[in-house]
Amino acid sequence: MPVASPSKPKSKVAANKPAAKPAARAKAPPTASLTLSSKNYSSWSLRGWLMARFAGLEFTEVMVSPDDADARKELLLLAPSIRVPCLTHDGAKVWNTLAIAQYLNEIKPDAGLMPADRIARAHCRSVSGEMNSGFANLRASLPMNLKGRFPGHKVWAGAQPDIDRIVEIWTECLATYGGPYLFGKQRGMADAMFAPVVTRFLTYDVKLTKPCILYCQTIMAMPEMKEWIAAAKLEPDDIEELDMDF
Repeated sequence: MPVASPSKPKSKVAANKPAAKPAARAKAPPTASLTLSSKNYSSWSLRGWLMARFAGLEFTEVMVSPDDADARKELLLLAPSIRVPCLTHDGAKVWNTLAIAQYLNEIKPDAGLMPADRIARAHCRSVSGEMNSGFANLRASLPMNLKGRFPGHKVWAGAQPDIDRIVEIWTECLATYGGPYLFGKQRGMADAMFAPVVTRFLTYDVKLTKPCILYCQTIMAMPEMKEWIAAAKLEPDDIEELDMDF
């Protein structure tokens, strides 16, 4: 009866050879885009951009030139409606900052753009809506200008009530929710809405209470704000109508 020959032992080198790693897949481009105007002057663009970043949404930036007639009207507060920023995502097109916030809260519910508590969420919506539609005198007399610094600037009397109301909102929110952001430890929609106001207060040397000063420092220390401001300072174009000289 024939005897089966013993099988050859497997090579130790072959046995210990690590499996080949699968080829890395190319990262898919973002499915969202955000249309923005000037980073130096456009407070609305900053609000929408911060909301998208807070939500963790990947997006590409589509910049509209300040030379564009419609963009200039919006920056100079002459447009009947503000349509920048505009978020395009998965077939949806959203162009109002409050609408963008609501949309992002729907698709990224765990991002914490709005407080989890019902009463706090109602408060957040209210102060954000007030910022979205009010404070016209503040906008007109203290336009956003991240490159500008005007120490000792004399605030137009018509803008002071707007400043006082914003200080009231910040003070109440910080005291109620404990800071360092307006609704507690989580930055969110309200902070994005008021971030351009923080820059205005610093640009025009507006005198504030200590809690409000600390809040401004908190907002300016955010990495997103530092990134935005660095990009704003690189913008070559100036809009003479918004460059104030005092």
